[in-house]
Amino acid sequence: MNFDFPTILVLATFVTGGIWLVDAMLFAPRRRKLAASLSGAETALVKEPTLVEYARSFFPVILVVLLLRSFVIEPFRIPSGSMMPTLLVGDFILVNKFAYGLRLPVVNKEIVPIGSPQRGDVVVFRYPQDESVDYIKRVVGIPGDRIGYRNKTLYINGVAAPQTPVGIYVGTGSGARETGSFEGRERIGKIEHMVLIKPQVPDFGPGCNVLADGPITVPPGHYFVMGDNRDNSNDSRCWGLVPDMNLVGKAFAIWMSWDYGRSGFPVNWHRIGDRVH
Repeated sequence: MNFDFPTILVLATFVTGGIWLVDAMLFAPRRRKLAASLSGAETALVKEPTLVEYARSFFPVILVVLLLRSFVIEPFRIPSGSMMPTLLVGDFILVNKFAYGLRLPVVNKEIVPIGSPQRGDVVVFRYPQDESVDYIKRVVGIPGDRIGYRNKTLYINGVAAPQTPVGIYVGTGSGARETGSFEGRERIGKIEHMVLIKPQVPDFGPGCNVLADGPITVPPGHYFVMGDNRDNSNDSRCWGLVPDMNLVGKAFAIWMSWDYGRSGFPVNWHRIGDRVH
């Protein structure tokens, strides 16, 4: 069962705020009037109800969390290795929620347009086939781009994305299974990033054949995304494009890296504070 935290947060804000507001408008004035008619120790009997006290205390805190999480920054955890070696299993990242426009929580409707994803951005989005699940991938195609993929090479508008071999990748912790993959440095526009490829694996595995018949053109309001771990990623090659309305934000930093698969202490201190690019 998926934990719909945004909906719970919105409901908690309305419930606590509603209790506080109703009491302030209807019942608090009566209590003050009654207290004024009493004297001495009797005034202590006119107390604010415990429920109202809790609502008044929690409402501002919940509201601030809701606003920050909805419009400024939201934390996410990386559960899989599809973005290796850029992001590792157990990385906790921060996502800029206003990079692609201010959106209402839960309904995700854009209310203030600010910007749009660019090629090379690492983005969090709601998985088009199950919008209760958040995915993170790299944008490789924006509206109007013609995207192709063959022989482990990405083609954007007919031009191969430059890829420089780095060597054989050696993974650690939960990423040890990727040891032996070829690591390369790819450039998409102005963004350079690392990718992993397995030459022995077909370009298009079972069910991932969106580009098998050749390049496709990205329509308006959509984006083509891929994982940096090219042969171990469920991405646009498998299920298609990401609609603009599914965007959550742009990943920009790692604030914690906690991998139980590591030998010894699970925290990877060297990754904390790293930029995501």
